Amino acid sequence: MTVLGISGSMRKDGNTSLLVKTVLEQCEKAGIETEFISLAGKKINPCLGCEKCKENDWCIIQNDDWGAIMEKVLEAEVLVIGSPTYYYDVCGHVKNFIDRSYSLYHRRQLAGRKAAAVAVCSNKGGARTIQTLEGFLNSHEFSYLGWVRGKGYLEGDITKDTRALKKAREIGDKIVKLLKPQD
Repeated sequence: MTVLGISGSMRKDGNTSLLVKTVLEQCEKAGIETEFISLAGKKINPCLGCEKCKENDWCIIQNDDWGAIMEKVLEAEVLVIGSPTYYYDVCGHVKNFIDRSYSLYHRRQLAGRKAAAVAVCSNKGGARTIQTLEGFLNSHEFSYLGWVRGKGYLEGDITKDTRALKKAREIGDKIVKLLKPQD
């Protein structure tokens, strides 16, 4: 797998998913392999703060979906991670996913990959959501390819945000140029 898109929305086909998929579609058009994962319906437990991950270089929590998803992140060259905005920040499910990645921080297991951030808000707070995603990506030493922030509340509203859709396609094109520079 080359490009992995993750939507943290609890709505499987919600606005965040649509915006992440718009980035991935640009890659697919260029023949780049992609995979999309929705965290909707997935169980992502919170970090316990136990620090046992320092011994194992992996989170010790085994009874949820985090490990299988993080394995896919480790296999990807590029990560496109998106979250809806809840109270001016990422949703709790995404925050749990991010917090658990601390287990990979000690040996910089995510360093060197590329990534882009996606946020959707109904009115305000999207900038803060992007900042949290950037903090996650920067802490793990991803090469940052940029962000997309869109507005939408009701199902499908993001399709009316032409500026966000254009920016998502531009991020996708940037990924294509990175992964297929000869084209």
